[in-house]
Amino acid sequence: MPPAATPSDPLAALPETLRLLARRGELRRYRKGHRLIEDGDHGDTLFIIVSGRVRAFGSGDRDREITYGSYGPGEYIGEMSLDGGPRSASVEALEPCECAVVTSQTLLRHIAEHPEFALELIAKVIRRARAATLSTKQLALNDVYGRLSLLLNALATPQPDGTRLIAERPTHREMAQRMGCSREMVSRLMKDLEGGGYTAARGAALALLRPLPARW
Repeated sequence: MPPAATPSDPLAALPETLRLLARRGELRRYRKGHRLIEDGDHGDTLFIIVSGRVRAFGSGDRDREITYGSYGPGEYIGEMSLDGGPRSASVEALEPCECAVVTSQTLLRHIAEHPEFALELIAKVIRRARAATLSTKQLALNDVYGRLSLLLNALATPQPDGTRLIAERPTHREMAQRMGCSREMVSRLMKDLEGGGYTAARGAALALLRPLPARW
């Protein structure tokens, strides 16, 4: 039986089911900008994020990137290659981070002892597959403004005064990577929205002052 978490335990904040698996892995630290995973490489390791944040992304022609998602403590990445296939995305550290790295053999032993974790893993794969399908649909069916509106609405949280707030305002480059367009296009649209009284910067946050228009 793994030892109980203690206040000084770096794994203490993880959900219990994930903490049990993380204890079987090797704790590794990565600097900001480090590539944990390269798209197309073969690997059989799962990365459980203990601290910091990472982003999963793909690259296309002219080195243009699209971000599939960003992940923080209590989440894990690398599950899509546990079937022996190549990695489906690159992953880099957005800030200094620490991960528990678990091999596929270790994961299989853990599942044998805790079969309920297999259901959690399957659910995670399904959720990410659905998210990827939705992203593909949005890219195919919406223009750039439509994608920007969907992104801002998804990130915003309702406030008591009736506005909505994005607590950590993403950079225009980060939004462009998630939307599959140029940073210049995002900058122009954001300037227009601010000028129209729809958005306003509040320190490090971004406020949506009123509902965004359906079209621009």
